[in-house]
Amino acid sequence: MKIFILHLFWMLSLSGIANSQFKTDPFLEKILLSDQDSISQKLIHQPDKFRVQIIYTMIDRDSDNRPRFKNYYFHVGRDFYFYPASTVKLPLAILSLEKLNRLHQPGIDKFTRIEFDSSYSGQKELISDSSSETGYPSIAQFIRKAFLISDNDAYNRMYEFVGQQELNRRLHSLGFQETRIVRQFMPLTESENRHTNQIRFLDTKDKLIYLQPPAFNKDSFQFSQMVKIGKGYLDARDSLINEPMDFTRHNRIPLKDLQQMLQAVLFPLSVPESKRFALRPADYLFLYRYLSQYPSETPYPKYDTSVFYDTYLKFYFQRGGRQIPANIRVFNKVGWAYGFLTDVSYIVDFKNHTEFMLSSTVYVNEDSILNDNKYEYDSIALPFLYRIGQDIYQYDLHRERKFKPDLKNFQVEYEHRDPADLRPSIKDVDN
Repeated sequence: MKIFILHLFWMLSLSGIANSQFKTDPFLEKILLSDQDSISQKLIHQPDKFRVQIIYTMIDRDSDNRPRFKNYYFHVGRDFYFYPASTVKLPLAILSLEKLNRLHQPGIDKFTRIEFDSSYSGQKELISDSSSETGYPSIAQFIRKAFLISDNDAYNRMYEFVGQQELNRRLHSLGFQETRIVRQFMPLTESENRHTNQIRFLDTKDKLIYLQPPAFNKDSFQFSQMVKIGKGYLDARDSLINEPMDFTRHNRIPLKDLQQMLQAVLFPLSVPESKRFALRPADYLFLYRYLSQYPSETPYPKYDTSVFYDTYLKFYFQRGGRQIPANIRVFNKVGWAYGFLTDVSYIVDFKNHTEFMLSSTVYVNEDSILNDNKYEYDSIALPFLYRIGQDIYQYDLHRERKFKPDLKNFQVEYEHRDPADLRPSIKDVDN
């Protein structure tokens, strides 16, 4: 028996479950269990297998409209690893705007033309962007692409601009000590991920304004918690490796950190000054717009809306159709890869004066083979996130509030696509 227990503990440590202190509030658990949908029941009753974590953030306003936040948890553990996938684009977009502000370079802002050199092995240069109105790359365009359809190259470019050392030091200084962003979405070695490109900012007359030299991160990282998932995986040559996939040295963001990052952006006064991002009012407005704007509203980039429809990246509403009711907006970032599906959202209903945050992650991989593109996203994960999204929305919609929230700060002025615009639409992206 003693040998069996030790073996079980070893297996749990490989999967990233050991030493996790899961937090579950009976209040949230009761809401989730009240849904008799078969998929919801299956996942809520097997949270370890499906690696389910959920945070419902209830928001109440006082008489001066100041928000107060109360988090309710289901099966949330800071040591319970999930692959964050594209949710890492949220902090990269924020830190890119922060860095622009710190440069204090005349003529440089998020709309300034930017070029990337190839300064080290694995790097790729970038001098143009046909999706932008100017035909050139910019930090603004990277953020649009990262939020609108979760473009991977946009993330890579922001990673290269901020730099591996700076982005991790900054996140740790804000209190996100367990967050680690060490990889781009390209097949690079650890050394290549530590190197970032030489970057140039140019004015409208092609004159160099600022040159950022190549950088190398000398800081060490803590990889003490071993995380291995599944029973096998396909390697870069599509060969089956019959052992768990090792996520120990991959990107990592606890779900609570993602929720706090989004809250700090949307409600900066709700967090201590030491934990606020160094953003300007125009930066916040820009982030609000593209966290919630739809591809169908966006002229640059011009995405094909039959592929990138309004609910494409709004998982809590996706199974309800391709459009969200006009009175609702979702400010969020999602991620999906290796069977993990994550959505961190702030949802606001202007008509019914309802607002709340919902953050969740789930893992679906019945064959336990990773990197084979055989995951139950459509049959299990997305229906599950839709159900919990609607369950929490309906609860929050009908609960009593002492004070009705004034939500005008989130009534963003969105762009409009010209129906007469005959430019080809973008259908294929790496996301």
